[in-house]
Amino acid sequence: MRRIEFLGPSLVVLAAAAALLFIGPTAVRQVSQGMTAVQMTAAQERLRAGSLLDQMSQASRDVATFVEPSVVHVSSSGLVGGRGVSRSFINTGSGWVYDAAGHIVTNAHVVDGATTLEVQMVDGERREAKLLGADLRTDIAVLQVDTLGLVPAQRATQDPQQGDMVFAFGSPFDFRFSMSNGIVSGLGRAAGITDIEYENFIQTDAAINPGNSGGPLTNTKGHVVGMATAIATGRRNGVSQEQFAGIGLAIPISMIENVVDQLIDHGEVIKGYLGIAMLDTEDLSRTRPRDLMLQITAKVFQGDGVAITTVSPASPAELAGLRVGDVITQFSGQRIQNASQLRSIIASRLPNETIPIDLWRPNVDDKSGEAISLQVVMAQLKPETNSDGIVEALRNIGVQKLITATEVSAAQFKVPFERGVMVEEVIPGSRVATIFSPGTMIVEVFGQKISNLDDFYTRIARQIDTLRTPEFTLVLGVRQQNGTVAQLRIPLR
Repeated sequence: MRRIEFLGPSLVVLAAAAALLFIGPTAVRQVSQGMTAVQMTAAQERLRAGSLLDQMSQASRDVATFVEPSVVHVSSSGLVGGRGVSRSFINTGSGWVYDAAGHIVTNAHVVDGATTLEVQMVDGERREAKLLGADLRTDIAVLQVDTLGLVPAQRATQDPQQGDMVFAFGSPFDFRFSMSNGIVSGLGRAAGITDIEYENFIQTDAAINPGNSGGPLTNTKGHVVGMATAIATGRRNGVSQEQFAGIGLAIPISMIENVVDQLIDHGEVIKGYLGIAMLDTEDLSRTRPRDLMLQITAKVFQGDGVAITTVSPASPAELAGLRVGDVITQFSGQRIQNASQLRSIIASRLPNETIPIDLWRPNVDDKSGEAISLQVVMAQLKPETNSDGIVEALRNIGVQKLITATEVSAAQFKVPFERGVMVEEVIPGSRVATIFSPGTMIVEVFGQKISNLDDFYTRIARQIDTLRTPEFTLVLGVRQQNGTVAQLRIPLR
């Protein structure tokens, strides 16, 4: 009996298991489907009642509605080439309405070399545009269009912070008036872009592709916090106009406003001057510096910052007490991570502005260092400061002095005012004395329009870099009395 009592429960379990082999899968499936139906019904009721996702979607739609009327598609065309061979080009990009006076902001590389410019509004209307001015070193350009019915973008009062949600607008791959979103992944980024000297980019994972260049980057209120400029592609050279790879770069609004306002008001950008040469601290040890203070810095300093390798005589840096070997860790309250960022911040400051600087200074006695703070009074960076070779070559052929054209200088020499470069002084009896006279207006360099003296030197420097030879023919577009532009070819040796 005990054996029968022991086997009884086991037989029941075996019988149940055998039954499940025949009816179990169907029953289990029915139970599962019933539970799924219940869950779907509950989810549907919650979605009908509204959810956080609905609120997020509505917020995104509101940003699009608010921003899109101020976004434009930019088309440019012209001729490019040299040595008697040229070809036409068509370039497209994005831009945005800066103000009610008809100013459109975009990247300089979007309109570079263009002879014809057109912008398309979100409603499809196309308007002819003209280039008002450009700052090649920051890759910012200002166009002018008719003011009728323009909707200016709203601009943020400060740069974004890491982690902020942002939206990118533009025409990626010519998909016009597109929108993407992401966050601010980082700040103060430098990418080593060849044609941009001042890099202090916002990094974002919002999808930015070719065609987005010049388009606005906005915050959740629809206010512009930056302008899309470049993308990282994972290639060794870091950045190009290729395909989206999760890293987009944008110029911050603080830099945009500083440059654009000056281009509108004066046709040129006044940049701050400190008077130092610099190097990223992580690169310092690789250079094997000969200076003792730099050697100590390379061995002892730990952390982010920029090492000073040269201090120019009588410069604001020397007057403030900065020395070779010092490491700048903060400038005007901003943490400094690399030389490109610092160079950009310095350029954005105005002459006579007093700037606080935090730095680390090496101590030669015990080969250590200390943190100190100084104040520096900024000076103005002259366009010819970094173009000594070009200035000397021009003087050798007789061009003694050039200036950015202004209404005052045009009135002085009794010529119509337009943006460009004016010949103020020519050496008598020189090679160009019979070509140029004081008051001559230079409006193009190598067939590309210029608006100021910095443009003039930058165009020539880029041509030298392209040809990689100190001897070449300078091609200048000079405004004649009848209003036409004459192309002058002047060999430089």
